[in-house]
Amino acid sequence: MTDAPKPRSRPLRRLWKEWLEPVALAVVVTQFGATAVGVDGVSMMPGLRDHERLLVPKYETWLHKAGIGEFQRGDILVFKPSRAVAAQVPHLNREVLGGAWTYRPFLIKRLIGLPGDRVRVTAGEVYVNGARLDSAWTTGYWQEQGCWDTESDLANRAASARDGVLADAPEITVPDGHYFVMGDNRTARGSEDSRAFGPVPRADVAGRAAVVFWPPLRAENVQFDCAGLKVQDFSGAKVRNLRVLERPPGFTAVPAPR
Repeated sequence: MTDAPKPRSRPLRRLWKEWLEPVALAVVVTQFGATAVGVDGVSMMPGLRDHERLLVPKYETWLHKAGIGEFQRGDILVFKPSRAVAAQVPHLNREVLGGAWTYRPFLIKRLIGLPGDRVRVTAGEVYVNGARLDSAWTTGYWQEQGCWDTESDLANRAASARDGVLADAPEITVPDGHYFVMGDNRTARGSEDSRAFGPVPRADVAGRAAVVFWPPLRAENVQFDCAGLKVQDFSGAKVRNLRVLERPPGFTAVPAPR
């Protein structure tokens, strides 16, 4: 004859199986496996479009923070602006419950400069360690749309005093433990990035966007309203949207810092 189970064990077992175990598994997967993020806005067009969903492998982030490996120029990084920067730039904060609580939303930008790199921006062209970065993957699209920016302060400075965070500078050297990031949207008001708020600390990087998995299909062509800073029209055939995000070829020729 076996002993009957203790009455108190069943509620605890049910609590673990139905609630705590799934939550614990989700935490482990999202913190050490992979997580999903959504694109909010047009700062990474033409490559990434508003409302697309991306997969971010988190194990890479933990390895890099432990000193194993490094993100590479051309990677698309998901990060939060630092608290100091967000405190100075109101639109880098979001309000919840009528302002009762604020948080720093994740941003998505492309890694342009590694620690020690010299980054210069002139007439819309980006130079890393003295060499012009081949940005045909993005500037070609914006030239076709008629709104490639070559004249604004962000098109002519690696650091702009526009938002009151930085001092104007045509060139900067990326500090240790930081990354210089820019959006692929090269219109005059297309991206809020390191040119306006400075290099991003490695500690604030959540990970690298590796795969686009949603929506499954997207229109082949997109026309952009440069004045309104929004998508004007989609056209062409529906093409498969599931794809691996690879570094553009222009980054392979970037020289090492001297």
